[in-house]
Formats: sequence, structure tokens, C-alpha cells
Amino acid sequence: MSPLTLSTSSAATLRADAVVVGVAKGAKGPELAPGGESVDKAYGGKLTRILDSLGAKGGEGEVTKLPAPADGLTAPVVVAVGLGDAPAKKGDAYEPEALRRAAGAAARALAGSKKGAFALPLVDEQAVAAVAEGALFGAYAFTAYRGSDNGGNGGNGGKDAKADKTGKAAKPGKSAKADDKQNGEPLAEVVLVGAKPRDKAHKAATERAQVLAAEVHRARDLVNTPSNDLNPAAFAAEVQTAAKEHKLKVEVLDEKALAKGGYGGILGVGQGSDSPPRLVRIAYTHPKAKKSLSYVGKGITYDSGGISLKPAGHNETMKCDMSGAAAVFGAVVAAARLGLQVNVTGWLALAENMPSGTATRPGDVLTMYSGKTVEVLNTDAEGRLVLADALARACEESPDALVDVATLTGAMVVALGHRTFGIMANDEAFRTSLHEIAGEAGEDAWPMPAPEHLRKTIDSPVADLANIGDRMGGGLLAGVFLEEFVADGTTWAHLDIAGPAFNESGAYGYTPKGGTGVAVRTLLALAERTAAGDLG
Repeated sequence: MSPLTLSTSSAATLRADAVVVGVAKGAKGPELAPGGESVDKAYGGKLTRILDSLGAKGGEGEVTKLPAPADGLTAPVVVAVGLGDAPAKKGDAYEPEALRRAAGAAARALAGSKKGAFALPLVDEQAVAAVAEGALFGAYAFTAYRGSDNGGNGGNGGKDAKADKTGKAAKPGKSAKADDKQNGEPLAEVVLVGAKPRDKAHKAATERAQVLAAEVHRARDLVNTPSNDLNPAAFAAEVQTAAKEHKLKVEVLDEKALAKGGYGGILGVGQGSDSPPRLVRIAYTHPKAKKSLSYVGKGITYDSGGISLKPAGHNETMKCDMSGAAAVFGAVVAAARLGLQVNVTGWLALAENMPSGTATRPGDVLTMYSGKTVEVLNTDAEGRLVLADALARACEESPDALVDVATLTGAMVVALGHRTFGIMANDEAFRTSLHEIAGEAGEDAWPMPAPEHLRKTIDSPVADLANIGDRMGGGLLAGVFLEEFVADGTTWAHLDIAGPAFNESGAYGYTPKGGTGVAVRTLLALAERTAAGDLG
């Protein structure tokens, strides 16, 4: 990951490939944000006039590159990045997410550069954190499968890198981290101008940002890794490696252990594949922790739909169906690296959903870990089956709160679009808190209901329930199904990240094309709030 440093030097004299300044939309045209004064002085106080003449307005995500004047600036290039509307009152702080997105857009624009100096408004440690996060999030590119002639970082070059059933074959290549077109090296170094290296609050904010960015990148890398290299066993091996590095407890249940334990949902989904399923438990504990959280992630490393095969055009991105497990993995490791005073356990339900002579058929009945039976009417509604087993198992440890994360339904994408995830819960206060936490972390989410009347639509004539019901409200119905496997008295929430988990359009702000690492920030923020005693 790109290193980050703090500097009190003037933006005008700092040695860098480019200096980044903020520009906001003002009533009379673009307005220079605090932090860029010395750069404006180098232009004779005419920087905003020059930007205006070039058509820059200061809108969110707008990036304008300028050659530096002959005298007054050490950096050869100035990057003016839009912050959106200027604060209503001069001197008021910019919203953290506006700073985060602007820094991310600038970092992407500087892909291939060695050093970028970010002279954005850093009025307090919250602003320092936002700019640091945005710049590091934007400094990302997945280049593991690009040859050296294409600017890649080597990786395995995409050459015959298939993992075997044990996960011991070629491991996923590591990312190079950052580029708008995702085909080159990232911005190599980030410098925050105006952030004080000796200020404890500034230092803590940037240290957290670096841990968070590293784990968001970890999740992105996993999501972007093709399924021929990331099957359930290979994913489990990645978790074991990280657990060893960060001194976390890890347990991996293979297909034999799953059969012995009665995990009918996970086994049923994975039985059609040559790559057997896994259930991975990764746990961080703190000796002074008073609360515990359990996170459950859907980890379908490839989803063909099974016998209920997906139609053409819907399979190409199905390597991303393990985004929930990637987010849980990253959040647990982040909590450990930050030493949070809370116990956090991650459950990764890993399987590959494939059609074959051994695959689960529509009409089959599975006996789940909880003992309930489920009639499988659609094998493409498989995520809820693996989650059901993991949820039931997680409840046995009596966590103070339980959250599952999954790319679960296309219906949630229809409801909320590609940038917002849905939140369902069995406790309204907890759902409200999660919505607030997600917003503060910079992730778009929306609270969704769990109508009781939907439950009867998943009644089955031959089993305790069916895995699908009424087509309308399908995103809500999936949550209603999952709640059937949550123990009474357990506070639970479900995050359906199907929309924002994988960005198929162009990069924007700090969000790259491909895997986004969504939900890592929300899960970590929940752990932090719980550790601080601010969540019940």
C-alpha cells in the first residue's frame, strides 16, 4: 500500500510530482478551499480565475490539472479537485465524505506518479482522517494478472495459476494499488500538507486510516481475484496466513467436518463443485473486552446458479459473490490491528455453486445445521443457505450482536441501486445505529423493513420452509428467511451489499472499477463504537 506521511511544510515548497488543492462551488464561481493559499500565491492570486476560464466549477469529483508557474512552486503540476458546494458559512468545515471523495479522485488522477502532496482543508483530526482515507482508497489498482509489459506488478501474470482443492497452488497476486483505468502503477506516496506529525490526534487518525485502507484493499483484492485461483480452500488458506501474521485464532471446517457437524446448507450448495466448501472461523479477542460481536459473510467464490443456471450475461462477474466474506475477513483483521477492546469473530461461509451430476436439484430438501429443513426451489438462492448454517453456529457463542454481510439479492439492487446497501434487522434501534454508523464511515446504506406477512410465502408443503417465496419484495424476503436461523434473544442485522460490492461502471471518487471493499468500514466502525461502550 502507498505510504503516507504528514508534513507542516508549505505546499509551494514541498518536493512532489504534484500538489493537490481543493476547489468548491461558490455563488460566483470556483472558490479555493483552505490549504491552497501558498499555491494560489504562486499564481499571483489568480488560480480560481484560471480554473474558471478552463471551465472548472468545483463540482464533486471534478479534476483539473494545471502546469505550475515558472516560479513559486516546487511541484511541476497542480491538481485542482472539486469538493462540491462550499460551506454555507465561510470557515465552516467540509463534510468528511466530500474530502474523502475529493482526495480519492485526485489520487486516481495521479496514478503513476511518485509523490502527491495533498493541500486540502485539514481543520481537525476528522478532516485529516477523511483525506488520508480517500487518498489511500484512491491509490489502488488490481494488476496481479497483467504482464510486466502492461505495467503490472508481476503477480502470477495470470499464467496457469489454478488453485487445487487444498488451496496450495498459486496464490492470488497482490495488488499494485491505484489507477483510474486500472492498468498502471498507483500513486506511490501520499503526503498530507498541514497535518502535524507530532500531533497525537493527527497521528492516530492517519495510523487508523492506513490500517483501514490496507484491509479495504485486502477485500478488494480477494473480490477481484478470479475463481480459478480463489476457490473455498484457497480463500481459507488466505485467512490462515493472515491469522498467523496477526495472531488470530482460526478454525477451518472442511467437507468432512461439515458433514460430521450437520452443516447441510453449506454442503448442499457446494456439493456440485469439484472444489469442496469450507466454513472458516477467525477470531480476535481482547483481554479487557466486555462485549462481543459476530460477523457472518457470504463466500460464494463462484456462483453459476447451480442447476437453476443463470442466463447468459449474468455469470461474468460472479467471482464477486464472496464480497461479504471478504468484508468480514478485512474487518476482523482491522479490529485486531487496531487493538480494539472488543471481541470480534468472523464466520466465512465458503462454497462454489456449480451444476453437475452431484449438484443439489430444485425440489431437494436440506437439513440445516439448526435442525430445520429447507426445500430448495431455486438453487440460485444459495447464499441464504450457507448463511443460515453460519448464523445458527455463530448464535451458539451468544454474541452481543450478530451481523451478516452478503451480495444476496438482485432485488435489493433494483430497490436501492448500485451504490447503496440495504440494512434489515430484528431490532429497530440496532438497525438505526447501523445506518448512522455506515453514514459516518462514508458508506451509503438504507434501512429496510422485514414485513411479517412475507414469512408465510416461504412455507413448504414438505419441509419447514422453502428457500424462495413471493417474487415481489425478494430482497426483504431473503432477510426474513435468514431471521429464521437467528436464535431468540440475539440482536441481529443483515447487510445486503449486492449493489455496491462490485463496480462495473467507471471509477469515481475513491471507488475503483471492480471490487470495492464495501462494508469493511461499517463493520470496523461498529466494532469501534462497541469497544467504546456507545452501542447498548
